[in-house]
Amino acid sequence: MKPTLIFVYNAESGLFNAITDMAHKIFSPQTYSCHLCALTHSNVGMRKEWKRFIESLELPSQFLHANELAARYSVGSLSLPVVLIKKGESIEILVEANVINGCQNIDDLKEVILGRM
Repeated sequence: MKPTLIFVYNAESGLFNAITDMAHKIFSPQTYSCHLCALTHSNVGMRKEWKRFIESLELPSQFLHANELAARYSVGSLSLPVVLIKKGESIEILVEANVINGCQNIDDLKEVILGRM
């Protein structure tokens, strides 16, 4: 079985939260709390470049919000955003929040992910 990448945003799920997040990214992007989302999504959805990258990995991928991670997996407290890798029943951190937050652009993030896989 192939490992699964789990991308966890530092945001909550739901329509109200999505609208609030979109407005925050537009009006105050420098204070938006989820750098993973800021890098990989525009105001209208996932960036095409990011979608192509994810598809090129040929691994199953999940995209979760903070509350969805807590509901689905018992991984304890994690700094978000984070990229996890699930191998069987084991879940490990692939890319930590501080590394994601240090990425200047989507190419930096892709390079880190590829380097750690």
